[in-house]
Amino acid sequence: MAGRDWEMVGAPNARDLGGLPGADGRRVRAGRLIRTPALGRLTDEDLPVLAKLGPVCVVDLRDGSEIAVAPSDRLVGEPRVVHLPVHDPEHPVFTYVSAVLLGHDLDAYAELAREGTAGAMAEIYRWFVTGESARVGFAEAVRLASRPENLPLVYHCSAGKDRTGWLTVILLTALGVDEATIRTEYLRNNALTASLRAVIVEAMRRQPELDVEAVLPVLEVRAGYLDAGYDEVRRVHGSFDGYLRDGLGLTDDDLTALRAQLLE
Repeated sequence: MAGRDWEMVGAPNARDLGGLPGADGRRVRAGRLIRTPALGRLTDEDLPVLAKLGPVCVVDLRDGSEIAVAPSDRLVGEPRVVHLPVHDPEHPVFTYVSAVLLGHDLDAYAELAREGTAGAMAEIYRWFVTGESARVGFAEAVRLASRPENLPLVYHCSAGKDRTGWLTVILLTALGVDEATIRTEYLRNNALTASLRAVIVEAMRRQPELDVEAVLPVLEVRAGYLDAGYDEVRRVHGSFDGYLRDGLGLTDDDLTALRAQLLE
């Protein structure tokens, strides 16, 4: 079930990272590392697909405030669920995104328009590199992915594009995938979520007081966001390897174990 041989209606940007070219001519193993949005919108038809993927561990990067307003994740079997909240109380944009994406709290819109500009999104990606909960959460997620008892591993945030996207950058870089391939994988989100985005935008257009253009930056991924993260890595740590080791505290043993489990 590698690549896009499968899809889930309620998680349109879910995908298996299997098949991407990594270190030493090896490829990322299929069916081991699956990125998704929050799983509360899965349909009944999606559940057999998730069952075939067979996640043993589910990593949830959302804060409790996001989980509280969202439908509960729909899971199959009894995977271990690990909450690693990557949340900046100074910039609670993800809480507003959750509310707007779920369509039941357009009151959050005014804050979203203020917190969710392209410049604010770039700032969030810089915070992914330096923020305390980001460093702790992302590092622990990598360690979980390096242990065979946690595989297959599904990981998600709310929309499955920013925190999930940056964790994917970390994992793939650690596995030796090149930056151009990582960038392409990151930007795939926009095509995969185009129809969902259209529904959200149409709902907003029916509210004449809402400026749809102001919210687009948080509904998309953009190359500039990724650039901001990479720039912060270089500014603070000199290189991505320095970030993995000094920023995230990952050891040679951690990185060797990750490659042993996830490269074929």
